[in-house]
Amino acid sequence: MADMKKIATRDSYGKAITQLGAEHNDIVVMDADLAGSTKSGVFRKEFPNRHFNCGIAEGNMMAVAAGMAAMGLVPYVSSFAMFAAGRGFEQIRNSIGYPHLNVKIVASHGGISVGEDGASHQCCEDFALMRSIPGMVVMCPADDAEAQAAVRAAYEHNGPVYIRTGRLAVPQFHESVDFGFKIGKGEVLREGDDIAIIATGLMVAEAVAAADALAEKGIHARVVNLCTIKPLDEELVVKAAKECGKVITCEEHNILGGLGEAVCGVLSEKCPTPVRRIGVNDEFGHSGPAAALLKEFGLCAEHIVEVAEEFVKA
Repeated sequence: MADMKKIATRDSYGKAITQLGAEHNDIVVMDADLAGSTKSGVFRKEFPNRHFNCGIAEGNMMAVAAGMAAMGLVPYVSSFAMFAAGRGFEQIRNSIGYPHLNVKIVASHGGISVGEDGASHQCCEDFALMRSIPGMVVMCPADDAEAQAAVRAAYEHNGPVYIRTGRLAVPQFHESVDFGFKIGKGEVLREGDDIAIIATGLMVAEAVAAADALAEKGIHARVVNLCTIKPLDEELVVKAAKECGKVITCEEHNILGGLGEAVCGVLSEKCPTPVRRIGVNDEFGHSGPAAALLKEFGLCAEHIVEVAEEFVKA
């Protein structure tokens, strides 16, 4: 994994939306004075008349996007996850979600890996907020190709979509964008039947590394990549639970309201299974280097291995 080329998924968004904009004239892009950081600025350079800087007024930006969608355009709206999902929640719920408008929210800088920006910017609640809105698709891509595929899939989907991208560069494990991505469908990256590790976002690479380390210890872990947190691939989750008997979920998000709770909700109804949730344990982050923070909060391969070893023996 260490030898793989690494790309931040926010860069993937900039590339994908620019390519998509060249193919579809109905796409417009909005940003809250953060085009350089979210990478929507790449689109702005190519299509300045279709890019709108709405300023530091995220709620207003969501309302503008709703109006453009009502006129038949396809707005892609960008800001940091804390501001897009947090400040813009009311407008997303009432102006976008309730009328089920065709707005795509691409929120960067989610999770602890925002690093030195500290707790005020480390949004670990966005999955929970967006999952709570009826009809909202929620995705968190794990690498460059998946992020580009998710941005394209969002265009084809008729309705509101939330995509979280990251600032931290992550390994690429998909060979190309054309790997068969579908909203609501996950994929198995490692086969195994001793335990299932279900991960999303940058935790997918850590889950793969953990599975490789566990294999050396004689523990065969199945790794499931779930980019789409809502709607969840219930069939794949239940299959992994039935065949492995124990499940670990991994996410760069509060253990409350995100992937772990989504998986637990499905399994409690369809296949009661012991589950361990790895994520941020209902606490705020703090300022520090991204890699160090991820280890401190247990969002790393080493911690997954520790949990898996204990869990398998339990």
